Order: sequence, then C-alpha cells, then structure tokens
Amino acid sequence: MSQPTAPDPVLLTTDGAVATVTLNRPEGMNALTVAAKTALLAALQEVHGDESVRAVVLTGSGRAFCVGQDLREHAALLEAGDPAPLATVHEHYNPIATLLATMPKPVVAAINGTAAGAGLGLACACDFRIGATGARYTTAFTGIGLTADSGLSWSLPRLVGAGRATALLLLAEPFTTEQALEMGLLNAVVPAEQVLPAATELATRLAAGPTAAYAAVKQSVAYGATAGFVDALAKEDELQTRVGRSLDHRMAVQAFLAKQPPVFQGR
Repeated sequence: MSQPTAPDPVLLTTDGAVATVTLNRPEGMNALTVAAKTALLAALQEVHGDESVRAVVLTGSGRAFCVGQDLREHAALLEAGDPAPLATVHEHYNPIATLLATMPKPVVAAINGTAAGAGLGLACACDFRIGATGARYTTAFTGIGLTADSGLSWSLPRLVGAGRATALLLLAEPFTTEQALEMGLLNAVVPAEQVLPAATELATRLAAGPTAAYAAVKQSVAYGATAGFVDALAKEDELQTRVGRSLDHRMAVQAFLAKQPPVFQGR
C-alpha cells in the first residue's frame, strides 16, 4: 500500500489580480522546514514575476501564522555536526524577506495567529499587517541563544522605534495583538475568522490602484530610510520622473479633469 502524499507546505492561489500565499503546515504551527522555505521562496518568486498579480496576501493555515524555524529539523543538524547549521539564513530567509520587502506590488500579511521568530520577521517585511484578536507574538531568537534574522533588525525598529525594538529583541517576551497594534506593528486587529477576508479585501483594493506608483513608493521609502535628505530628494526626483511617464498617471489626470474616477492598469 502506498503512503499518503504529504500536503504541500505552501499553497499559492490567485483570484483576479490578488495572489494568496499560504503557509500550510498547520500541525506544526507552520514552522519553517527546508521544504517549506524552498516552497515559499518559489511561490514568492512566481508572484513577483507575474504581471497579472497586482497585490499579494501572505497567511498561515490553522491556528498560527508562523512560529519561525522548525527547531526539530535544526536540532538534527546540530546533532549531526553540520558545519553550517544556520546557512539557511543566507540560503532561505534573506531571499524570502528581500522578496517580500521589495515586491513591486503591495503585500498584506494576514496574521491569523501566533507569529514568532522568523515568522514575525516575515510579517514585518510585508507592507501591511492585519492581526487576529487574542494572538501572541514574540521575537524568540535570544530565547534559543541567537540574534535576529529574517530582516527583523531592520524592519522592527522602523515599525516600533529603536528602543522598543531593542527591548523586544533582547527580552524576547511575548506580547499581544493589542499591544502590537498600540506600538504600531499592526495596521488593524480583527477577530481571527475575519483576518483573511479583511486582508483579501485590502489587497483587492490595492490591486485596483496605481501599482506602478505603489512600487515606486516602496522603493522611495526604503531608500530614504538610510539616505541623507539631499540624496532622498534626488531619488524622489528619479522615481517621480519615471512614474510620471506611466499610463496610470496620464489617465488619472484626465479622469480628474473630467471629474471621473480613475481606472488604473499598473503601467
């Protein structure tokens, strides 16, 4: 008798111009194995290059969003004497976080439950975060004697401030969805069953918007985070000139003058 096929660790579905990427290991609270990270990277690369996709939702199945690295798999590497047990940071987490942060279209994290470690890092790399009432989060890393990865050292201070981010990373104490909203980590909090619908609604709205301009905004904000004022102005000039040549801009100006709602095509 053949063994049952294991479910795909990551699911990719599309509905119109919105793609939904779902971490699909609910029995393990969507902990990230090598197979899951490889599948997630592939899914994000696919939606990145798909021009028909104009907004992305990242979520988890079951009661957790993602609790980060699968520690059982990691422990096996340590026990086996793997010379580079954390090579996954370079091979998986860095490219995954980079794709989320630099995606030329909006990305909404539907944080349906617990987010910890790299799971929290992936959520923070997205453009919007909608959390479930009563869920808990933690940076987790120092609890197992590690430092931050998955971009948290960059994204968390920009969301909640350097002092609070340092405390969250050093102490690794759990905090609630409501606390995350208060400190600016989340954009909205809704009941758990409404997280994915709310995120999908937001993504659908964004997908109908000026996605070429959205991509430029993301690039401009990321550049401005580390640039001086004069350099930031130069980057704004460069990006505004580029987006000013877009069909979206031209048609939106015409629609404004005609007192009609604009219709954006993302180009």
